[in-house]
Amino acid sequence: MSTPNDVSKNVAAVKEYFTRGDAGRMDLLDLFTDEFQFYFPKFGLGNGKAEFAEFVQGLIGSLKSISHDIEAMKFFEGSNFVVVEGTTEGVYGDGTTWSGGHTPGGRFGSVFEFRDDGLINRMHIYMDPDYSSKDADRFLWGTGRRW
Repeated sequence: MSTPNDVSKNVAAVKEYFTRGDAGRMDLLDLFTDEFQFYFPKFGLGNGKAEFAEFVQGLIGSLKSISHDIEAMKFFEGSNFVVVEGTTEGVYGDGTTWSGGHTPGGRFGSVFEFRDDGLINRMHIYMDPDYSSKDADRFLWGTGRRW
């Protein structure tokens, strides 16, 4: 019987992905297969480590900082996948801030699929990349909501 403190190897790998990513560690890519597929809104589908590095450079180049609240994440898993729901906080290059759960942006859901060797073979991220709601003119409802 598992307890809330038990962590599968796949959940541990997902947590390590966020830890390494937030720290800007170059060994982040060691968690992936060479040919892995990824998806990010406004970027689309990408394949492999070179395309992922291109994506990361573009994203990080627009930000001063970003971090994920790993302790508050919710994990749902099957035999070869993990779905995670969580929040981010950070600062855009222009100084605008966001904090998921307190501002409209900053919430995400991601799906990770694993090969038998424990490497990530597919990662699809689902979120609104407009972290600080700069695109407010296209909101289809009032902005008086609680986040």
